[in-house]
Amino acid sequence: MKWYVVPGIELTGQPFIKKIKLSGKGIIIIGYQNNLYALGSACPHAGAELSGGWCKEGKIICPFHRYSYDLKTGKGSPGQNDYVDSYPVEMRAGEVYVGIDTLWDRVFAIK
Repeated sequence: MKWYVVPGIELTGQPFIKKIKLSGKGIIIIGYQNNLYALGSACPHAGAELSGGWCKEGKIICPFHRYSYDLKTGKGSPGQNDYVDSYPVEMRAGEVYVGIDTLWDRVFAIK
């Protein structure tokens, strides 16, 4: 797994959604209830940009059709049968890092 620093994020206790691009992937960084989450930025249902959505009850809500995805796992709500990618997030010395699997991580995981 490769870790990327995400500049410009201040944890103030206020909720936020920030879209970034890392390793060619659109990702949203979400600050919600004093926790950080990282998810894929496009809704798999209709491709809407999740950065225009909002958080409610531990889920990101798509602004287009109101589909919702768990902030921790990316799993869609019951009945949706879909998901968005989720990425690990860490705070290190006051900076936010997001981990992204590389091709080699996946190759060596297959045994």
